[in-house]
Amino acid sequence: MPHSVSLISTIAAGLGLALIFGFIAARMKLPSLVGYLLAGVVIGPFTPGFVADAAIASQLAEIGVMLLMFGVGLHFSLDDLLAVRKIAVPGAVVQMTVATALGMGLAHWWGWNLGGALVFGLSLSVASTVVLLRALETRGVLDSANGRIAVGWLIVEDLAMVLVLVLLPPLAEWLSGRGAADVDSLGKTLGVTLLQAGGFVALMLVVGRRFFPWVLWQVQRTGSRELFTLCVVAAAVGIAFGATALFGVSFALGAFFAGMVMRESEFSHRAAQETLPLRDAFAVLFFVSVGMLFDPWVIVERPLQVLAVVAIIVVGKSLAAAALVLAFRYPLNTALTVSASLAQIGEFSFILVAMGVSLQLLPPEGQSLVLAGALISIALNQLVFRTVEPLQQWILAKSPLARKLEARDDPMAELPASTEEKYLSRQVVLVGYGRVGRRIADALAAQHLPFVVVEQNREVVERLRGEGLMAVSGDAAEPVVLVQAHIANARMLVIATPDTLNVRQMVNTARTLNPDIEIVVRTHNEAEARLLESENAGRIFLGEEELAQSMTRYVLERSVVGPAHG
Repeated sequence: MPHSVSLISTIAAGLGLALIFGFIAARMKLPSLVGYLLAGVVIGPFTPGFVADAAIASQLAEIGVMLLMFGVGLHFSLDDLLAVRKIAVPGAVVQMTVATALGMGLAHWWGWNLGGALVFGLSLSVASTVVLLRALETRGVLDSANGRIAVGWLIVEDLAMVLVLVLLPPLAEWLSGRGAADVDSLGKTLGVTLLQAGGFVALMLVVGRRFFPWVLWQVQRTGSRELFTLCVVAAAVGIAFGATALFGVSFALGAFFAGMVMRESEFSHRAAQETLPLRDAFAVLFFVSVGMLFDPWVIVERPLQVLAVVAIIVVGKSLAAAALVLAFRYPLNTALTVSASLAQIGEFSFILVAMGVSLQLLPPEGQSLVLAGALISIALNQLVFRTVEPLQQWILAKSPLARKLEARDDPMAELPASTEEKYLSRQVVLVGYGRVGRRIADALAAQHLPFVVVEQNREVVERLRGEGLMAVSGDAAEPVVLVQAHIANARMLVIATPDTLNVRQMVNTARTLNPDIEIVVRTHNEAEARLLESENAGRIFLGEEELAQSMTRYVLERSVVGPAHG
């Protein structure tokens, strides 16, 4: 039986080396993504030894892009974006503009044309979804206010890059200088492209969001797990291919909207779980294929250019993001967390530079420079995150301006003077207004019990005050914030935020200002729960344990009563 040696050897070498280098990277406390990229470098044409088939790797990478973007769309939540839209939308747009301008200025200094400079600048402006989500999950702040802002910011960046991938091909000839700037022709080309993309989006939102969830429901009724998985994968790849063949838009946009319409199904969570292994495998091959395009000699031959690229990614983007967050009156910790989240580049940058090279906009060394910047910034990202807390303390200790900004007059950081005193005695101080905090607040309001919400998201605080509720904006780990919530007069502190990093500081501040206060803490970490209980931090509620107890009570009650018989 004949074997396709090139295909098998490419997959075997790619996955095998990715496993080895990914394991080494994980043991070195680096993202596995660094190992996958290095595996591609090893089997690429720029290093000695075995060289994988670049054409086959490129085809596998296309599938990887489809499944990667399908996963992004499957987890895309418009509600999450709307919750932080006032900071995420303008913040992402301005930060991308600053980073793109810095990259274009650098490329212009090197003598590149407009198209190459634009592609280069845009590729440095967008962070990696994979790296950011894993970094926030590792730190346990994905569901915190800071995490939601960072994720919302990234969603805006992703949407902007999807638009860029749609518009770049029709603009390529003009941007490269190969064609004259015929405004009428250019406008017609852009109009047709946007019309095609708009038609595809409209079709997916009007028809696709009803049809494909219905198909998924019909397949699920068969009870076949493999058919369910096949349906999801076939939809992802089929929609992506159809988007390109019928509407002329990119695989990335088609796969992204495939994920979005599948999210409308009640089985979206299962679809994400069932396809996760396949998405992970092809995502690994995608990163390996990207690594094959990287010429490691660029670090030796162009060290200053590589340093300049890394400086824009890690320093330029971070400073722009931090300044914007502070301008929106968010705390210094939020500004530093968001800037650390964005201090790297990833999969969209790889897709964009590959398109730029194929359209003859970006010179090959530009691709290697972007890949070098990605490798170094991703490797440094965990270190950047670890510097957030020490850097915050150092800045506040050394900079009077920073202390002034942190303590500035913010109407949302203190309760209105008109607040009646009767509501600020024996009240409940509720930290966090997420899914759990909202339910607790509704229950307290239903019983007419006074409470003050402490929430880092200023938009939430504004909305609560508009509804007549008492709320203050700020980080409850800061003593001044709990003072503004009148913790000294409270009867109970309820910490409903999943941010377990600062729980001890909140507890210590509350006990110092109010020794008799009762404290209730939410956590999802068993080790953290045991540690808090040993420190007598208050009544600890562990998510999984409470769910198990509730289900156990129901099962026992039904077992004693017996099932109803018709």
